[in-house]
Amino acid sequence: MMSGRPGRAPLRFLPDEARSLPPPKLTDPRLVYVGFLGYCSGLIDNAIRRRPVVAAGLHRQLLYVTSFVFIGYYLLKRQDYMYALRDRDMFSYVKSHPEDFPEKGSRTHIPCACPDLLFFCVLLQ
Repeated sequence: MMSGRPGRAPLRFLPDEARSLPPPKLTDPRLVYVGFLGYCSGLIDNAIRRRPVVAAGLHRQLLYVTSFVFIGYYLLKRQDYMYALRDRDMFSYVKSHPEDFPEKGSRTHIPCACPDLLFFCVLLQ
């Protein structure tokens, strides 16, 4: 049974190759969303412990936001690395098998008699 990619080091969250990728921006919507989830988890924690939901434990809410953003940052970095690895493998396959992926020629336009059918004629190509 195969256990993943050949030559892959087990139990490594971010390999050294991931350092060459640009880091995710701190204003990335996915990262902001993860931070918002951290804030909501702080509110839920206050609600479960029967404290005032928004006013109690602001330091705890800040801790939740910071920890969620920290974990989300590395998860996004890993996701970007995995996508880059997949893209590299896909492009090397396309480059090594050019007969399976012919170059697309120029588009030819079908003359249409009716301008209302122009969209339909473009779809036929």
